[in-house]
Amino acid sequence: MRRLFATSATSLRARLLLGILVPVALVIAVNSVSLYRQSLAAATIAYDRTLLASAKTIGEQLDVTGYDDAAVLRAVVPYSALEAFEADNQSRMYYRVSTLKGEMISGFDEVPFWRGTLPIRPPYASLVDFYDAEFRGQQVRIAVLLQPVASAVGRGMAVVQVAETLEIRETLARTLLLDTLWRQAVLLAVIALVTALVVQRATQPVRALGEAIEARAADDLSPIDAPDAPRELRPLVEATTRVMGRLQALLDHQKRFVRDSAHQLRTPLAVLKAQVQSARRGDVPADQALSEIDATVARATTLANQMLSLAKVEQLRQQPESSTQDLGEVVRQVALDVSPLIADKALDFELDADAVPVHAHRWMLQELTRNLLHNAVKHSPRGGMLSVQVRAEGGEALLRIADAGPGITAELRGRLFAPFSAGDMASGSGLGLAICREIVQALRGRIALDNRLADGRVVGLDATVRLPLEQG
Repeated sequence: MRRLFATSATSLRARLLLGILVPVALVIAVNSVSLYRQSLAAATIAYDRTLLASAKTIGEQLDVTGYDDAAVLRAVVPYSALEAFEADNQSRMYYRVSTLKGEMISGFDEVPFWRGTLPIRPPYASLVDFYDAEFRGQQVRIAVLLQPVASAVGRGMAVVQVAETLEIRETLARTLLLDTLWRQAVLLAVIALVTALVVQRATQPVRALGEAIEARAADDLSPIDAPDAPRELRPLVEATTRVMGRLQALLDHQKRFVRDSAHQLRTPLAVLKAQVQSARRGDVPADQALSEIDATVARATTLANQMLSLAKVEQLRQQPESSTQDLGEVVRQVALDVSPLIADKALDFELDADAVPVHAHRWMLQELTRNLLHNAVKHSPRGGMLSVQVRAEGGEALLRIADAGPGITAELRGRLFAPFSAGDMASGSGLGLAICREIVQALRGRIALDNRLADGRVVGLDATVRLPLEQG
């Protein structure tokens, strides 16, 4: 029992931890990716702004003579003009100044001329475009600025391109990524620790309940007293208490069965032993001794069979596996089995059995019918009337067995269904009706034995059983 509760508690903790940490980890992962992308985009904008500033600085150092298509552009741009924009020694910057037609004016001729178009909505108040390219075997980021150039003797348009290698951007990207990851990892670790502590505390009542049950004595099936159990555990506690109640009932039934068996079988066995000893001494003739022994063995056999039937009823009561049975068909089959006894007494037998569906174990219906029929045949006078009727009545399945026997007295009626309370203990064990009552109760039905009167006198006994009708 303790291992079962420990396994369940461990599984519960694992499920709670997984159920909490997995979604949190996914949210943190998505948030980390989003934060990294936002940070990288912000860094890209900052470095692009530096490139634009470099391009504007170069554009401010241009001169022009002539106008428009006849304009001649000149540029004297020392490389030191770009050094102020180099963040460190990791990255390098290159530039190229060209006409709109791509004619080289100044800078690095290897920088490919820009052939793109300006964005419809540029991010800055300038004619600028940014793009990625390759220069001298390295990936670079290039800013393109269409720079108007004017002087006292001319007017024209220059294309200023400034390229920067990506080492510093890649370094920044790695720094941002690592910074984001370790911060999120610390956050996840803190959440995992807090969650583990909370789950440990939340599952403490389950472990306490398991320890309380484990500490009980082996035969202690009393209700579980757990007033401090959380509401979520109340259904478990109540269900366990109900199971213990059923187990207690089974144990009580088993003890009662063993006690009754020992008590009831002791008598016929003692009688049988006395009869055998008497026969050996020759106190009675051999035929009489054998006849008495046969009768005693028959009573002991009947008693043992009925006690086993009583135990089987309790066993089937705990097994809900049953199916729809035709009570009329079951009664007809049992009546056929009992027909030799009916014929032996020359009874006027009448059977009227409709097809009536009930939800039950077939063995229960057979045992119920067989015991009632045996009682009716046993108490019916020779040549008397015996009728069996099966029909649906008032939403219930009705089984009525009417005999022409002497009926039952008021004194006997109060204890007739109790075990070992037969009207004639010399000819019966007193278990038949007790078995019938247990079967009917297991099937949630009712049973009654009523004297049948005519002209103020008892002319027979009606055994009436009512069972829930199976609804199609």
